[in-house]
Amino acid sequence: MEQKQYSQIKKAERLEIAILLKKQYSLREIAKVLKRDHGTLSREIKRNLVRGIYDPLKANHKAYVRRKYAKYQGEKIASNNLLRTYVEERLKMFWSPEVISGRMKLEQHPFYVNKNTIYEWLYGSYGQALCPYLYSQRYVPRKRHKKRTKKSLIPNRIGIEQRPGIVSLNKEYGHYEGDTMVSGKKTASKTALSVIYERKAKYVNARKISNLKPSANRHAILEMKQWLRMLTMTLDNGVENREHEGFGVSTFFCDSYSAWQKGGIENVNKLIRRFIPKSSDIGQYSNEYIKMVIDILNNTPRKSLNYKMPQEVMIENNQFKQLNQYVNLNLDVKNKIPSGALGGGI
Repeated sequence: MEQKQYSQIKKAERLEIAILLKKQYSLREIAKVLKRDHGTLSREIKRNLVRGIYDPLKANHKAYVRRKYAKYQGEKIASNNLLRTYVEERLKMFWSPEVISGRMKLEQHPFYVNKNTIYEWLYGSYGQALCPYLYSQRYVPRKRHKKRTKKSLIPNRIGIEQRPGIVSLNKEYGHYEGDTMVSGKKTASKTALSVIYERKAKYVNARKISNLKPSANRHAILEMKQWLRMLTMTLDNGVENREHEGFGVSTFFCDSYSAWQKGGIENVNKLIRRFIPKSSDIGQYSNEYIKMVIDILNNTPRKSLNYKMPQEVMIENNQFKQLNQYVNLNLDVKNKIPSGALGGGI
């Protein structure tokens, strides 16, 4: 379904909202009448209440004032063609405002803005059309909830408390975290992704697996491991990790319901979900599409790497056993992005 272009709530709509609220219509009922998302109406009412009352005239004035100041906040970018082009091009490469700002400083351009200015420009009247390129693909921030890890019996399990201390310090390359991503429940698909993440270089790799059987996950990890210099692997207690002794590397397991102990890969999973939504059937995505997603992540500068790219860091520190078809050091990834990628297309 084609995504509708967002538009600001108009004065006439505010009058209708006030009338329907007085008639005790619910938010969802009002949303149906106005053909708006109920979340949009919820934010409109909450931000424009005056002493607990929604007055359409006062709400319209408050919205006017916000837009007025948003205009000035984005003026620095809007008035500089070179700066605006730089920001727009990198947003379309799926770089975050923080990464754009950091890379801009690293490259020593004659122009510079911090991440807050970029966000203000996006949320103001100038940058609305580019908001879908943000990580959240929304026009306002949204709350995040941590995912709880599964609990299962693992043979010869070694707890994370016995993991060498150097791993937590991120002073040495070769220490990985592993996890799996499953298809949406409603799809009834068993296809999943086996994902690994190098803690120091922030490098990511993934393989599609037909199910969560331990043998399928072991095969995927061994396929990825053959090209990498891997010393340890930190995992959760999912049943797919029962054959961890066949990974050919020292493995350590997080405590139950403690996903934060492998927070790096938890964050990576969220980044991948930008292109493969939770509700989707992973089996419908081609291997080429999954590789494209991984290439985007590995060619995006990271603040923790002083705005270098994970692929750059891996190569500089000789972390590939050989440069092969899985290494794609290409800054111009935007030309590889399918037209439907923003909406989760294949």
